[in-house]
Amino acid sequence: MVTFLQLVRPALVRLAGCTPMLPLQMQLPVTGAIRKKPGRREFQRGRFVQKDQGLSVSPFGHQGSGVLRSMSEADCLINLGPEVGDVAPGETVTVEPFAQPVWNGA
Repeated sequence: MVTFLQLVRPALVRLAGCTPMLPLQMQLPVTGAIRKKPGRREFQRGRFVQKDQGLSVSPFGHQGSGVLRSMSEADCLINLGPEVGDVAPGETVTVEPFAQPVWNGA
């Protein structure tokens, strides 16, 4: 699913004769810890959470490729670059919402 969102959807937009938009990204605090080894980019499933302090993102626990329930309940991807290691609650992460424009113009 991540491969579709990051690679296939932009390719389909190009094949349709349009220009794909760059993914909308925002910086938000994370509500829970994220485990990650530095060295590669990872896209983890997340869900937006509205609190009194503002918008934040909540990561799902198990991120295995066969775990479809968390993907069906997610509304964004947490984009963790290769330089990022473990993330503590309250730290800021890059978030890409699922609901966003996918092409420019006609």
